[in-house]
Amino acid sequence: MEVTGLFDTHCHLDDEKFDADRDQVLSRCLEHGITHCLVAGSDVASSQACVTLAAQHPWIYAAVGVHPHVAQNVQPEYLTELRALAQDARVVAIGETGLDYYYDNSPREVQKERLIEQLELATELGKPVILHVREAHGDMQQLLNQRGTDHPGGIIHCFTGSLESAQHYIKLGYYISFAGALTYKNADRLRRVAGRLPLERLLIETDSPYLSPVPLRGRRNEPHHVRFVCAALAQAHGLDTQEVADITRRNALKLFGLPADA
Repeated sequence: MEVTGLFDTHCHLDDEKFDADRDQVLSRCLEHGITHCLVAGSDVASSQACVTLAAQHPWIYAAVGVHPHVAQNVQPEYLTELRALAQDARVVAIGETGLDYYYDNSPREVQKERLIEQLELATELGKPVILHVREAHGDMQQLLNQRGTDHPGGIIHCFTGSLESAQHYIKLGYYISFAGALTYKNADRLRRVAGRLPLERLLIETDSPYLSPVPLRGRRNEPHHVRFVCAALAQAHGLDTQEVADITRRNALKLFGLPADA
């Protein structure tokens, strides 16, 4: 039976990999059970593209932000531009921002500066933040701890860390979001982590066009493939896939401040 009511909480439908057939991709989303998508910005230009996409499709919502990869490339006025974009009613989060110590495409101190600026923007606007954390959980948790209660909560996206890290983020008010890695054959540890976390704090995503799940590895990812992530999370909890789709959708609607019938 086809799973319905799926909310892909992180995708990049503005990506150039979708330029040739974006309309068909969107149609497949609706054909395969997607009811909501969040498109996440990675710089000011892509954030604008995300807002435009959300304006064109009532089931798509946007986040605006600057990714750590490009943290050193922003103009001084970038925060003013993000703040203006975030006034749009379709913008429900700030991000993606964060820390990436795997690629280190921007100096780490610059990444931290951009992250703090966007955390402050999210707090100012009362919107959750979407955090990208790769090989940087220690610094991220230290930074969030130092802020005490002065941070907006949000999502640790594409989570692949430890149980202890996930539990720490949850205590700070964050949701844990799983992507295609949860389906990989060598991901038994991650599935055990997922199975020990409270479902009311979990979300699912694709990060498409990246991170295609099993059985689609090597192919371009699409938002409707989130159903494979949902199935893996359901199996980790010993539950029906539709039940987990419903729970994670309700979690996302609550986090983003959207009505149950949005």
